[in-house]
Amino acid sequence: MSARRFTKILIVEDEYTLLEALRYNLEKEGYAVVTAVNGIQALDSARSESPDLIILDIMLPQLDGFEVCRILRKDMAVPILMLTAKGEEIDKVLGLEWGADDYMAKPFSMRELKARIKALLRRAAAQSGPQSAEEGVLRIDDLEIDPGSHKVTLGESVVTLNPKEYDLLVFLVRNKGRVFSREHLLERVWGYDYAVDTRTVDVHIRWLREKIESDPSKPRRLITVRGSGYKIEG
Repeated sequence: MSARRFTKILIVEDEYTLLEALRYNLEKEGYAVVTAVNGIQALDSARSESPDLIILDIMLPQLDGFEVCRILRKDMAVPILMLTAKGEEIDKVLGLEWGADDYMAKPFSMRELKARIKALLRRAAAQSGPQSAEEGVLRIDDLEIDPGSHKVTLGESVVTLNPKEYDLLVFLVRNKGRVFSREHLLERVWGYDYAVDTRTVDVHIRWLREKIESDPSKPRRLITVRGSGYKIEG
C-alpha cells in the first residue's frame, strides 16, 4: 500500500546518483520528498519544510550528519534515519549518541529502507497520538510517568526524555518485573519485525539509566538480566 501523499521525507545526501534513486523510489511509494546536499541546507530544509522523517547521510559537506543531528535534536523530535558508507560500529554508536532513531550502512536494499521508514513513521504517529483518558499515572517508587502529558518526574525533578527513551521506559514500566530480550524490545518499542542490530536498545538503555538511576553503573530500577535482556524493578 502506498504512503499518504502528505507524508514528507527530507533526504540529505551529497551523492547525486543515490539521492535521485532515493527520491524516485520514495515518490513512487507516495511520499512527498524534499532534498538537501549539504549540512547547512539540511538544517534550513528541516526547519522550513517540517518533514515527517529525515534520511541523513553522515559524510556531508559543510556540516557532517552527526552535527546536523545534534543541532536538530535540540528542538525537533522528527525521526532521523542515518546513512553511512563506512558501516563501522563506531559510526552507528555515534549516530545514536547524537539522537538518531535508526541507522543503515551502505549499500542497502530499497525494500529494507522502506520497511524501516514505515516503522519509524508508525512509532512517531503512536507517540503523537491521543492517550487514553482512563490511563492513570505510572509509578515506580519516586519515578512517575503521566501518559496523558508525557511528563516524567523523578522525585521533584522533571526528567527530559527523547521520544524513544520515553516509549522504552513506558513499555518496561507497564510490564514491571518482566524480562524482555533486545529483539523483543526492538519489535515492541521500535516496531521492527525484521533483523536489526540490537545495539540500538543497549544505547537507549544506557541513556535511560543516566536519567533515572542515582548511580547508572549500579542500576536499581533498570536491570540487566544476563543472557536474557532487560527489566524494570521497583
